[in-house]
Amino acid sequence: MDEVRGEVTMKVDGMRGEGCADAVRQTIRALDPEAQVHVDLGRGQVSVRTRADTLEVTAALAKAGYNATGMTG
Repeated sequence: MDEVRGEVTMKVDGMRGEGCADAVRQTIRALDPEAQVHVDLGRGQVSVRTRADTLEVTAALAKAGYNATGMTG
């Protein structure tokens, strides 16, 4: 994991409620315990500030059952 924290916003399919939001947070924090994770259930989005690589985050979320795709501008 890099020392530089990157920010990414992802569209996450399959989040239905707070239980899903908690699972997404826990999945990301398993990669980087200091990650800052903001879940917007209404938009189905997650904003993450982390040292973990975006591809690692996407793969971890997929393994947890969530399809995540990065969003631009």
